[in-house]
Amino acid sequence: MESMLHEIAHYVALAIEVIAIAVIAIGAVEAVFGLVRIGIRSENPDRDRRAVWLNFARWLVAGLTFQLAADVVNTSFGPTWHEVGQLAAIAAIRTFLSYFLDREMREKSELQQPQAERSH
Repeated sequence: MESMLHEIAHYVALAIEVIAIAVIAIGAVEAVFGLVRIGIRSENPDRDRRAVWLNFARWLVAGLTFQLAADVVNTSFGPTWHEVGQLAAIAAIRTFLSYFLDREMREKSELQQPQAERSH
């Protein structure tokens, strides 16, 4: 019974890892197209480039979240210290990216508010 549960967990984790790869790949393709579009025609390339990178960062955070979920499933049965270390590293990277992405998005929305609203 336990070996069957391990086998199921392995396939669940594998499916989640495939989703993580797909999410990151989609984000990367979208970022490349966005950068090409900016290179071809953009009135404000710095602002547009920043928006592309912020969007790509969102995709990365989503991908890392799926990766973290896969690692949790993989380490649910007697994890080794190596597996726990990998899990902690992915969680730290995801947390770090999320924190700075949230901060960057807040700054961007503050910059986009009309000047009159910011002075109140």
